[in-house]
Order: sequence, then structure tokens, then C-alpha cells
Amino acid sequence: MGKTAQIVINLEPNLEEFVRDEVKRGSFASGSEYIENILRERYEDDRVRQEQELADALAVGREDIKAGRVMPLDEAFAKLRAELGLDKLRAK
Repeated sequence: MGKTAQIVINLEPNLEEFVRDEVKRGSFASGSEYIENILRERYEDDRVRQEQELADALAVGREDIKAGRVMPLDEAFAKLRAELGLDKLRAK
């Protein structure tokens, strides 16, 4: 494990008791370890979800290419500039 930082959190009494009970069960050495484990799981779940969303978007793009739904790059950028209102700024 790399460098760590200290963050202080405040828990409602029922959550504090829950964390202490988890430590007492022996699965974790401390409340900090328990909370860090939960955060690590959440972080990993989010990373996996983001990777899946990217893979899905790439699959849609590949299908668009196969179906011929493409346009030249300069046309695509011009369309984006127009949609974002940037073409008006450029004309000034």
C-alpha cells in the first residue's frame, strides 16, 4: 500500500456501533481498516462501471462505423462548434 492520509469522519451513534461490532468480530483490525475496505470496494466498483460505460460507448461507435453513420472530421467539429455556440464566437 502506498502513502496514506488521515481524514477525520463523524458517525452517527448507530453507525459507530456497527463499525465497532465489525471490528469486534475480528474481520478488521480497526474501524479505519473497515471503512477503508468499504471505500476501496466502492472505488473499484466505480472504476469497473466506468470501464464498462466506455466499452459500451466504443461498441456503439463501432456499430455506427459499420452502418456508415460517419462524417468527415472537419464537418463533425463544425457541427459541434455550432451546437455549442462557438461558431458565433469565432466569427467575431
